[in-house]
Amino acid sequence: MTTLLQDLRYAIRQLRKNPGFTAVAVLTLALGIGANTAIFSVVNAVLLRPLPFPDSSQLMLLYEGIPKLGFPKVGFCPTDLKFYQQAQRSFQDVAAFQNRSYEISGAGEPKRVTGARISANLFSALGVQPMFGRTFHAEED
Repeated sequence: MTTLLQDLRYAIRQLRKNPGFTAVAVLTLALGIGANTAIFSVVNAVLLRPLPFPDSSQLMLLYEGIPKLGFPKVGFCPTDLKFYQQAQRSFQDVAAFQNRSYEISGAGEPKRVTGARISANLFSALGVQPMFGRTFHAEED
């Protein structure tokens, strides 16, 4: 135990003698700890924590594509979606969404907002209810 105390006193004396080295060492440790925390936060939110939906481990993302023509992912057209909904036998439900940017204008400057075009059954497929209002009816699809 006495050797440890002697080593700590010696380390503190050396750090006081070299303030430039001390500053670089502390800055390097701070950047390393900050980067580690940021990376873990992203990994935890994206990979480790489950999605906020019931049975989220059973959700799948499907997409169409024409890789030979340079289109690895293209959105489903409504007729393809109807075909998949009727012809598939493996899933409980098939729903569609497409993230989009919209311009909202009126009084004042227009604002760009992010929204999504969704099929009427998306909420039921995810097993959730909208925060406000109601879900869509099949006729509104």
